[in-house]
Amino acid sequence: MKHTWRWFGPEDPVSLSDICQAGAQGVVTALHHIPPGQVWTAEEIARRQAELSRAPTPLDWSVVESLPVSEDIKRQSGPWRRHLDAWKDSLAALGAAGVQTVCYNFMPILDWTRTDLAHALPNGATCMRFDLIDYAVFDLFILDRPGAAADLPRATVDAAETRLSAMSVEDRDRLCANIVSGLPGAAAHFTLDDVRGQLALYDGIGADRLRQHLAAFLAEVAPVAQDLGLRLCAHPDDPPWPLLGLPRILSTEADYTAMRAAAPLPANGVTLCSGSLGADPRNDLPGMMQRLGPHVHFLHLRNVTREDGTVPGSFHEAAHLQGATDMVALIRAVLSEERRRRAEGRGDWQIPMRPDHGQAILSDLAAPHRPGYPAVGRLKGLAELRGIETALGHG
Repeated sequence: MKHTWRWFGPEDPVSLSDICQAGAQGVVTALHHIPPGQVWTAEEIARRQAELSRAPTPLDWSVVESLPVSEDIKRQSGPWRRHLDAWKDSLAALGAAGVQTVCYNFMPILDWTRTDLAHALPNGATCMRFDLIDYAVFDLFILDRPGAAADLPRATVDAAETRLSAMSVEDRDRLCANIVSGLPGAAAHFTLDDVRGQLALYDGIGADRLRQHLAAFLAEVAPVAQDLGLRLCAHPDDPPWPLLGLPRILSTEADYTAMRAAAPLPANGVTLCSGSLGADPRNDLPGMMQRLGPHVHFLHLRNVTREDGTVPGSFHEAAHLQGATDMVALIRAVLSEERRRRAEGRGDWQIPMRPDHGQAILSDLAAPHRPGYPAVGRLKGLAELRGIETALGHG
């Protein structure tokens, strides 16, 4: 595996020097300052590469995460065709600059959803957490979404009513802010009315229609990527079930099989995120890696502890070698796929991996960091994952 590290650009509290000290071989980044639907120009891409070249140990831009797919593209509304052209132009600029792997997602509105961004663990560490009852409180009583009660089991609605009665105004405000954090770039300025307005734009768009829109998107962009020698890799839904009445279409192995069938080109591939997919006990991560392996272009290795056996259910971010996913079995499957690719003579035999998320530990607890992206917690995760890889590579 190629060991990489997510970096959010010059404003990231975790510096390029930190990344070099962690031992990463490359960086996963994006031009977050460019709004969805606009072209990533050669000049902006070169500026980011120049920043990486000034690291203590020069780092390459290994993976784009993410080239954002605009909501208009997902809905096929407004200027979506202009946005689609901009996406393809951005691919061309990235390919010309030598950046070959592009991660994206097709989640409506929300990139990810957590109800607590600093859940306290018994050992003093903190982590991100999704509490199903807190989520229900938000959906039912804070957002007050029409139809929310029908989307949730009666027992969950009853538990949410009880939870709400014990919450202070500050508790409710914090919950709202945590959930809105999953809106790209929105944490500082999205209001509840903004969220309601965004949801209204998806009225009438169910899972089948969203799948059709994804297939139409891939029919346009996958051939372009193929011609440019690029690899596209779709990130799974996080968490892998419907939220706020919105459809989710990349949550299972069957979803990815359908996505591949919509555009059966080598460029059309998978970001295998063991944390996102691992929140659903029905997803077998080592088996998915074995069966989808030829199409896996990017790996997010992280773990979650499922707090109950329900889907949807509550979970929190675990240490990388703890939690629900057998990380040894998963990495064994990855290394087997890499050996198979080398034997085939594939130039992309080495799959980029990053230690996704991490618990805040030690100095992380006092240092600024983006939710889920502490320096020491990810360093620990990377070291553990590299240890497994090294041990499995012996003999």
